[in-house]
Amino acid sequence: MRQEAVKSWLDAYGRAWETRNPHAAVALFAEGATYQETPFDAPLRGRDAIFDYWAAVPRLQDRVQFDHEVLAVIEDVAIAHWRATFVRIPSGTRVGLDAILTVRLDAENRCQVFREWWHRLETEP
Repeated sequence: MRQEAVKSWLDAYGRAWETRNPHAAVALFAEGATYQETPFDAPLRGRDAIFDYWAAVPRLQDRVQFDHEVLAVIEDVAIAHWRATFVRIPSGTRVGLDAILTVRLDAENRCQVFREWWHRLETEP
């Protein structure tokens, strides 16, 4: 796996989130992919589960902004730092997320394994 491929994948991931497009998000994942939002949650398994997640979560978010930095690519695992901000619908609460993720991409640049650890800061409108 190359750093350029990981950056391209993360760019597309960010666009899917910012546009709140679950079809674009799920297209980034391989058929049998796993998606683990936090280390204490069981991973979502398969594209249907990932689609359901991405169809539900962004519906409650507005003005999403996402950026990232690839920290390392070690054999078949990439590590990245990402940040996101959005406004919760309907409360207007501003949310900031700061996170680390690991991804494993296949030969078609689709994610096979996705794991993230994030922390949230919320401020009232």
